[in-house]
Amino acid sequence: MGILRADVVSHSQLEPTGGSIYLDGTGDYLSIASTDAFAFGTGAFTFECWVNRPSLSAATQICGSSNDNFNLYMNTNGTISLWNGSANITTTNTIDDDTWTHVAICRVGTGTGQMRVFIDGVQGVNGTNATTYAAGNLLIGRNSNSGSTYGKGYISNVRVTRTAVYKENFTVPKLELENIPGTILLCCRSSSSATASDVTYATITSNGDTTASAVIPDVKKDIIDTGVVFADNTKFDTLSYMVPPGGTTAQSNRGRGIFGGGYTSVPGDAGVKRIYYIQIDSMGTSAEFGDLTAARWGVGGNSSSTRGLFNGGTTPTNLNTIEYITIATTSNALDYGDLNVQHGYTASCSNQTRGLTGGGRGGSPVATVAQIDYNTIATLGNGTDFGDLTQARMGLGALASPTRGVFCGGNGGPSSPTTVYNIIDYVTIATTGNATDFGDMTIGHNYHATASSSTRGIIYGGISSYGPTVRTNVIEYITIASTGSGTDFGDVRDDGEHVGGTSNSIRGVFAGGQNPYRNSIDYITIASTGNGADWGDLPIETGSYAYATGLSDSHGGIS
Repeated sequence: MGILRADVVSHSQLEPTGGSIYLDGTGDYLSIASTDAFAFGTGAFTFECWVNRPSLSAATQICGSSNDNFNLYMNTNGTISLWNGSANITTTNTIDDDTWTHVAICRVGTGTGQMRVFIDGVQGVNGTNATTYAAGNLLIGRNSNSGSTYGKGYISNVRVTRTAVYKENFTVPKLELENIPGTILLCCRSSSSATASDVTYATITSNGDTTASAVIPDVKKDIIDTGVVFADNTKFDTLSYMVPPGGTTAQSNRGRGIFGGGYTSVPGDAGVKRIYYIQIDSMGTSAEFGDLTAARWGVGGNSSSTRGLFNGGTTPTNLNTIEYITIATTSNALDYGDLNVQHGYTASCSNQTRGLTGGGRGGSPVATVAQIDYNTIATLGNGTDFGDLTQARMGLGALASPTRGVFCGGNGGPSSPTTVYNIIDYVTIATTGNATDFGDMTIGHNYHATASSSTRGIIYGGISSYGPTVRTNVIEYITIASTGSGTDFGDVRDDGEHVGGTSNSIRGVFAGGQNPYRNSIDYITIASTGNGADWGDLPIETGSYAYATGLSDSHGGIS
């Protein structure tokens, strides 16, 4: 019998790592000097990487050769074309804008072989190829030495081999690309140097304003002997079986924060369906998680230690949609069920078992909502009526301890749009019933962010009054288990509204916002007091970001 390594769980516990290069589309590219390693002749080779491009009005380049033997580029409709030595071939499948996508071209066989193009592991096209490939410069982000087509967006984990790595459809790697036999180039995976490489046979030169970036695809290091190391020991409960270590309560979640939905500063934007994630206890690195099924904003977000829910929202039609994600796994959101009523500009909170969504805007004619819905997070299905808030309102915030859900602030909605409430009310999550008065905030807030530990709730910024609009820099806190008024905590780093908030048990993190729109992330330490500090940025390619919701696998409402 082999040895059971109970201290090694899985790569899924590791966070994505590495880096990328960013190309602005106006002369940025990398050039790898000519070398005999690139003289493929009539033999096999593979070029692969991850790409993340914005919405474009013109084609953008992935790679090319100085002698124009081949070049690979993305078309505006999401297809990918390859100059196949003598003619273009174009995929039938497509990539999405602002999404990390794995792209590979493989020459399979020798002599009159085939050139195949794969998008996220699915073959999109192949064509006969009899070209004899001579040595030349390899260009990343440009089509040829004399060409004027450049790349735009992010490129990560470029690998070139003198072998056909992929001959048929495959599962996209979840780990960083490795130096496998036949590798002649492995680069574009440093967050600090655009020209850094793990493998190269020639000098790499950065041209234009090519920069290294911490925006990365969801790939992890292949560290065989590293995983979550549980704090307790293996137990032999009887003579017939053993129980592997279960770890401590602190090891039962990952500290991953999620931001989803929202709106950008781009004129005419119909909203955001992108989902982003961060590691709350680190600094500066954020990445794309997947997509909601449709763009919307004013969504409520709540979660357990494993699953996140996105509740309601507006398009601007108010919605009763619920979608869910598995927080540890990057992917698109899936249908969960429907809320009991429409909730746009709503607020959600949760403990480990039950999620609540309260207030907002809904109905026909449009009016503010007092109702609170609840869901059992682990079970798919529709929302159930929990009770009512003390005051119907929209643009409110919500936070939770393991036992208590708290709803704070908001505005009067269509019937009283300039009314800003300083109301705080609360419910006991495990029961049902109407909310009870908790106390008052130091000032009225609406369109603010919230965060919490198991004992303290944070209310962050927002709008304090209208006519003219006044955005507040106030951060205040409450002790969730008691009742009473808010207490001054400090000041937000930038006055703003429509900020997305999330937390683990130690740190509150706040992303995006309006006044002006921005993609910055700030943080505070929940148990202390003080001003917001810079955490980093979200990887927004087009415009900046507001009206998002936040959730996490380690917030204050998880016991």
